[in-house]
Amino acid sequence: MNWNLLWLVMAGGALGAGTRHLIGGWLLRQLGNGLPWGTLAVNLLGSFAAGFLLVWLEGRGPSVLYLRAFLIVGVLGGLTTYSALMLECLMYARGAKLGAMAGYLGLTLAGGFALVWAGARLAEAIRPA
Repeated sequence: MNWNLLWLVMAGGALGAGTRHLIGGWLLRQLGNGLPWGTLAVNLLGSFAAGFLLVWLEGRGPSVLYLRAFLIVGVLGGLTTYSALMLECLMYARGAKLGAMAGYLGLTLAGGFALVWAGARLAEAIRPA
């Protein structure tokens, strides 16, 4: 276990989650609740940042491990709700594995929705009246 990496991920996660909270609250006050503007904004921003950082950090030596842990896993992982998914899709696309990417993306989205629905139904079924 690399404790330094773990601490970097946790510190970055706290910064990212706090930033998500601030952005979400600000956009709710500015734009109302007609659409989850905060979630949309952080996911799109995080997707751009994840793609940028993945390429920008390539080939920069052993210290990149620490930067990726803090920035990508920590900050972006706490900021967004799907930056890891988008980054993995980018890696499939860069490897010319478009079929695998489409399957993974479809399975994640359809499976995620099916499971969130199932979890909600189970909670409704067992919740005391």
